[in-house]
Amino acid sequence: MKVQIEDKEFSCFLEYEKIKKRTRLLGIQINVDYEDKVPVFIGVLNGSFLFMADLMKEVNIPAEVSFIKVSSYHGQETTSGTVKSVIGLDIDLKGRDVIIVEDIIDTGITLSYLVDVLRKHEPASVAICSLLLKPQSLQREIPEITYVGFEISNEFVVGYGLDYRGLGRNLKDIYRYLPVPSET
Repeated sequence: MKVQIEDKEFSCFLEYEKIKKRTRLLGIQINVDYEDKVPVFIGVLNGSFLFMADLMKEVNIPAEVSFIKVSSYHGQETTSGTVKSVIGLDIDLKGRDVIIVEDIIDTGITLSYLVDVLRKHEPASVAICSLLLKPQSLQREIPEITYVGFEISNEFVVGYGLDYRGLGRNLKDIYRYLPVPSET
């Protein structure tokens, strides 16, 4: 299946059923790892909202939820390299176990910034749970990456919370960009 978003065509890459199964496994692992704790899940808006909702349905331990909004994409396909915090935290993290929930880890610039900001709040621990990871794109080492749904190549993807120019977040599946072959 293909979808058109503005000037780009995308083909189905990860169907929702596969995402749902992997999310269930991540939830089970988090339940085991935090069995005697009450972690704070911090969703990174806007992209993580669908993944976070589905993940929280699989988490059976006591937990709190909060959100933060940071951005380095500004509507583009690739990161601008500049991080801008838009919405801050409204919960005390001192001595708490924190799990950052991300839709995708690309260069790691935004996530590295976020981990630094959260560390200033003196949490007991910080872990990262991301639906997607692009290992070839990482520009920063981020040891807090603990839970990863899928490792993908350096492709542009939309759907299931991920967008292109603000569009496509509502797609149930994840789609990858199909570049038009250049004429020679």
